[in-house]
Amino acid sequence: MKVIKFGGSSLASAEQLTKVLNIVKNDPTRKFVVVSAPGKRNDTDTKVTDALIAYYKSYKNGDDVTENQSWIIARYQSICDELGIPGAVMANISADIKALASLPIQGNQFLYDTFLAAGENNNAKLIAEYFIENGINAKYIHPLDAGIIVTPEPGNARLLPSSNEKINYLNELEETLVIPGFFGVTEKGDICTFSRGGSDITGSIVAAGVHAELYENFTDVDGIFAAHPGIINNPASITELTYKEMRELAYAGFSVLHDEALLPAYRASVPLIIKNTNNPEHPGTRIVAKRSVTGSPVVGIAADGDFTSLNISKYLMNREIGFGRKVLHILEKLGIRFEHMPTGIDDMSVIMRNRYLTKQIERSVIQNLTESLQPDILHFEKNLSIIMIVGEDMNEHIGVTARAANALAKAGINIEMLSQGSSEVSVMFIVKSNQEKAAIKALYQAFFEA
Repeated sequence: MKVIKFGGSSLASAEQLTKVLNIVKNDPTRKFVVVSAPGKRNDTDTKVTDALIAYYKSYKNGDDVTENQSWIIARYQSICDELGIPGAVMANISADIKALASLPIQGNQFLYDTFLAAGENNNAKLIAEYFIENGINAKYIHPLDAGIIVTPEPGNARLLPSSNEKINYLNELEETLVIPGFFGVTEKGDICTFSRGGSDITGSIVAAGVHAELYENFTDVDGIFAAHPGIINNPASITELTYKEMRELAYAGFSVLHDEALLPAYRASVPLIIKNTNNPEHPGTRIVAKRSVTGSPVVGIAADGDFTSLNISKYLMNREIGFGRKVLHILEKLGIRFEHMPTGIDDMSVIMRNRYLTKQIERSVIQNLTESLQPDILHFEKNLSIIMIVGEDMNEHIGVTARAANALAKAGINIEMLSQGSSEVSVMFIVKSNQEKAAIKALYQAFFEA
């Protein structure tokens, strides 16, 4: 049996839902269907999730919410009308959307999550009814009833270990189950969302919980490419990746799949495949524990921007016991998560994402580190991007890093920093953000066109 997940673009319109229906009908083993909220129908359209955010802001600010409610309800209504779905489900959706504006605001840490989750939740109701009307023995099931019980961390929920047993009971149900993605329910009954790309996480959780033979993640692209097609013209497609390789690529900017979505499937040894709703016959990209195809040192090149480096220098730093610990402790107290930490004998750089920094936080970092460690040099370096070459077979090829560095040098790109873990799954280069695209092109030419 398979778990199948559809993203927002796959569910944006009646036309797309017709494709989804055929995909589910064509394979009776697709018993668990995880759905996102309706996405954009065109470039100028609005995602339902974005409309719900606007609705939330209006409600919290005490503004009139009639226009927000009407737009969201009309969006679902248009899909129902085009597909001929009976009015009962639409009445339920309309009541649910309006009821959001009666939730308590003060002291309600889950209010924002509850608003956002309404997109997926109501779409699952609609899709289940659509399936039933077209001959599929389907059933909408709320995450609470599915056993997706999570930690009370708004916007960053994590599945409780005890939930897997509860989720496994879904195997006993005969229907094709339609489950809203993106959120779970706390032990106290509050709606709590996963981090960005949360519907991918739900699909992975369900696949692990029911011990699926395969987790199919349907998007709007034919799998995963070796580099971003917006930068590289017609890049090579990847037929197979390992979990580790996909994790590295997703972290470094591949937006096809959320990196946190890999963990439940990885731990349960459930293979995952990325497929295209608009071209379901394409084999897509398969993600497995061990690749059957080996040999190429680099399988993909990814990049992500908006990084800052905290650079610290102090003579004889290596002789000070606990120097690094003190640095990280100060960052922890200020709520800053670090991403990477290249070091030298007397130098340390801490790479962090810009979103954790404000002018006030930067001043606090400088002040705390100066008072605690008396460094010789201490400053922030901004506008950095990470470029990552990824491949589990790199450890079997000599000179991969040298080849990459040479390609960047020939392109006139200065490497600000370089980092490689002991597993040798990836090599990370840090460059100025304005050189990001040129770096990707140079590395792609070196490993895929040479």
